[in-house]
Amino acid sequence: MSGRKLIQIDQSEWHRLQRRARQLQAVKRDVPRLIKDVRKQTRADVDRAFSRVQAQQRRQDEVIGRLSDQAREMEAETTRKLREQAERLHQDLRETAGRIERHTRERLDEQRRETERALAAERAERRAETARLTHEVDALKADRAHAEDTVRTWLADAGTMAELIDGTLPHDRYAPGRLDGVRRRVATARSTAGEGRYDAALAVAQEAFHELSDLRVEIEQRELERCLAQQEAVEALVQVQSLAEDNRHGPVVGPDGRPVPGYSLDVVHWSEGEFDQVLSDTATALARARDPHTGVTDLHALRDEEAPRLEQGLDEAVEKAGMRQLASQLRVNLADVVARTLHDIAYYDLVEEESGYADDDPRGTFYARLVNTASGNEIRVEIAQADKDSERSVIRVESSDHDVTSEAELRSRADAVYAALREQGVPMGVEPAPPVPVPVQVTELSAWQPVRSDAQPGRAGQEPSAP
Repeated sequence: MSGRKLIQIDQSEWHRLQRRARQLQAVKRDVPRLIKDVRKQTRADVDRAFSRVQAQQRRQDEVIGRLSDQAREMEAETTRKLREQAERLHQDLRETAGRIERHTRERLDEQRRETERALAAERAERRAETARLTHEVDALKADRAHAEDTVRTWLADAGTMAELIDGTLPHDRYAPGRLDGVRRRVATARSTAGEGRYDAALAVAQEAFHELSDLRVEIEQRELERCLAQQEAVEALVQVQSLAEDNRHGPVVGPDGRPVPGYSLDVVHWSEGEFDQVLSDTATALARARDPHTGVTDLHALRDEEAPRLEQGLDEAVEKAGMRQLASQLRVNLADVVARTLHDIAYYDLVEEESGYADDDPRGTFYARLVNTASGNEIRVEIAQADKDSERSVIRVESSDHDVTSEAELRSRADAVYAALREQGVPMGVEPAPPVPVPVQVTELSAWQPVRSDAQPGRAGQEPSAP
């Protein structure tokens, strides 16, 4: 004979415990130490980025040294301002590493705008000086040799500036096609000079030189902007990485919603790959952020979209790990209550060597086998989650009786389990047994609160062991 009852647990207490557990299992953020750790890592990235800028500047100095005296003098102030801007940004990023905030970004943007205004004013003065020199050449048109030398000097300087941009700056990234366009005009001016039309050639050569100088400034400004965006993206992602490392282990929450002394939650294990996936995705994003070919738009997306997404994924992985461990302990506690109850009312004893988690994995189903030594009857208790990360647990109590057990006795047995769970503080509801005889089964648990006030992580009927 057999019978079945459905026992349900009210969800309100489970939600209460969940709220308390989530507070304890939230991602730990030791802000001072986090800033220190991120600063240490990101300063190396700052120095690495600006070492590339400095290498570009040294190569530019070699090329600028081949300009004519007049052109070199004209470029001197631009070069000085660009160097000062790069050095100031480098120093600012080193000082703010680990804590780049909105006001820091606004201050750096204002410094960039000040430099751009100063460079624009300086370039306007250069163009005015060039116009004055052009008038002098017009006055000496009769001196063809002088006019020819002047034109060829400007053409050579334009060619040198084009070489500087092509060999030291990422012009294809920031100004695709512009260098080729200027070079075509220089070639046209060279052809015009060959025809002896020096006045026309001079105007084109001078304008080409100034446009190339402007292009140089624009590209260097854009590259410094990229350095800032790169640093912000790297910093945001390194912060996620550091938070993950700090949260590999967390507190084990007991049935009273408090941390259990002496136990540590292995987040990597309990997250079932989700924590490792966050680390892997963060490493991939960091590689993109550190790639010197990643553009400003992509770097901003890494900072504003990818880093927050990864941090949210980390929060979820840590929280799920804690809740899965908590649900695992629930399965042990419930099995313990069922086993004790069946022992008290029907003299069933727990067979410890055949009880425990499936495959010794506490993330899975918990089984307990009980035997009545007098009759040889057995009861198998199975406790599992209804679905992965579900708030509902399912308890199945299956009887294998060698003698004849009445329907009333099986019903009484199920009622006793129900009453024991209620007595231990689990709010329950009960449904009538169906009329068709089936194996004893207690099922549909939606939530729980402490089953045993002294329960610790472990197995039913055993001393606790570290999770």
